[in-house]
Amino acid sequence: MALGSLLPELLPGGSGRTPLIERVARWAQEKPEAPAYTFVDYTADPAGAHVMATWAETDRRARAMAVALREVVAPGERAALLMPQTLEYMMTMLGAMHAHVIAVPLFSPDLPGHAERLIGAYTDAEPAVIVTTRSALPHVEKFLADHDIPQPKELVFADDVDLTLAGRWQDEPVAFDDLAYLQYTSGSTRRPAGVEITHGNVTANAAQLWAGWAPEKPDPELVSWLPLFHDMGLISTMALPLVHGDHAIYTDPVSFIMNPMRWLQLIAERPGGNVYTAGPNFAYEYVASQVTADRIAELDLSGLTTCLNGAEPIRPSTLTMFADAFAPAGLRPGAQAPGYGLAEATVFVTAAAENVPPTVVPADRDALTRGELRLCDGDSERSSALVSCGRPSGQIVAIVDPETCAELPDGRVGEIWVHGPNVAAGYWRNPDRSQATFCGVLSEGGRLPSGPWMRTGDYGVVHEGELYVTGRIKDLIIVDGRNHYPQDIEVTAQEAHPAIRPDHVAAFALPGDETERLVVVAERNRRVPLGRLDVDEVETAVRGAISVQHEMSVHEFVLIEPGGVSRTSSGKIARAATRRRYLDGALATTADRVATTAARLASRG
Repeated sequence: MALGSLLPELLPGGSGRTPLIERVARWAQEKPEAPAYTFVDYTADPAGAHVMATWAETDRRARAMAVALREVVAPGERAALLMPQTLEYMMTMLGAMHAHVIAVPLFSPDLPGHAERLIGAYTDAEPAVIVTTRSALPHVEKFLADHDIPQPKELVFADDVDLTLAGRWQDEPVAFDDLAYLQYTSGSTRRPAGVEITHGNVTANAAQLWAGWAPEKPDPELVSWLPLFHDMGLISTMALPLVHGDHAIYTDPVSFIMNPMRWLQLIAERPGGNVYTAGPNFAYEYVASQVTADRIAELDLSGLTTCLNGAEPIRPSTLTMFADAFAPAGLRPGAQAPGYGLAEATVFVTAAAENVPPTVVPADRDALTRGELRLCDGDSERSSALVSCGRPSGQIVAIVDPETCAELPDGRVGEIWVHGPNVAAGYWRNPDRSQATFCGVLSEGGRLPSGPWMRTGDYGVVHEGELYVTGRIKDLIIVDGRNHYPQDIEVTAQEAHPAIRPDHVAAFALPGDETERLVVVAERNRRVPLGRLDVDEVETAVRGAISVQHEMSVHEFVLIEPGGVSRTSSGKIARAATRRRYLDGALATTADRVATTAARLASRG
């Protein structure tokens, strides 16, 4: 079953074939004093210091950065952004796109929890120059000194660029096939790979996202805290405002984590009442769990037009929790928009942004294991709730048998394939993986293009014209000939006992003599004191729940200390990485912690 079509304006010769970067100059001419990008700095002021650049200033700063980059590197060389998320980050990305320098959007080396990803992405890209800031220089110097990685020709300081350089920039033609930047994947199943995003890709996907969100009110504004080194954060914050010359207000992820209410406060403060935002599932659950009645009374979210939920599996309970928590603040039932995307498609593929509450269908779990979507009673123990991710815009999505490469009908589970101008050119310096991912060909002719198709590696199904994502192919657990989706098992495990930390469970398979063996790794909930924790009781509860709900046995259950389950940059459970740490014996178990604590108390006794 296929969804969507290609928009004529996104095809060669169409009206949308103006490279996005060239629109900076247009908005600088048409609306020079209008706000373009505003960074809200909570480190400078706990109330949030707003640092704004108009379109005229954005044009000038981007051109100055283009000159500064071309003074040290040639077109086609890479510039790694090892800097904090500020206004300078945005200007560096735009300047690199002007200069035909391939940007590598990364982050300052002091960002906690991402060291391995930074080393892998930086080494793979082999940047000729590093762009950073004076404040981040000590961290960059330590990063270069501590690791066996390519050394750059030079460091460029974004906060030192002379704005008078802007007058020296001479516009150069930008072809749609020219590389704009390398978007490194979050690495949930393997080492990060650089997705080659062209100017055509980013231009098309920005237009597709706007069309998918279908903004009907004037002067839309985007509010975001998402990391700019992640695909959803970069496209929504950098690219969307360029489509029509609108305004983006953003802060950094750490400011959100420290106080999630800042996100909603920024939305509530916008006077125009036409705000768009986006975030992964965990963010909506996090902010809903932290809000109080007093804070809700201070918020007015009636102007929140659309909040896209994507980048990780979407839980129906989160949609309900967020809607219930913020309905008193004026949140409309149709504001939540579940979506699906991935870096290989630039980011956006589908969204359910139709001003109606999200669609959730109860699916028979046994039928899903056989590759079929069959609706059932939502109260049944054999029911799995699936969230609609809507429809594509300006691209085609097909459900395909991954073995035969034949298109599957409505209601059959298969691999999600994508075809459109937003699909990336390939992976940086990785022709074999590029061939496997971006060169899919349908085995049967018909109304769809035969190729090339991008194979997502995700399972999905189409029902009544909408896409439902069921899981990762590589994460599928096959026991006794039946397919099991790990996210279903993870939800069952976390609901089995209050000592398990929600959304911090990883289920994966190990090879066995006759069938795969299930392993469940779960983090301990900090709210349950160690002194009152019975590890055996938790294990018994999990094993029993999985046996009843999924009719399968658990080979091993491991309760570990908080922080042990690996996650990707977008917050998804990194099952393959957790599996490696499990096999290496690198997980700090709660049983060991309890034993150590007991021994220490006994020695004092």
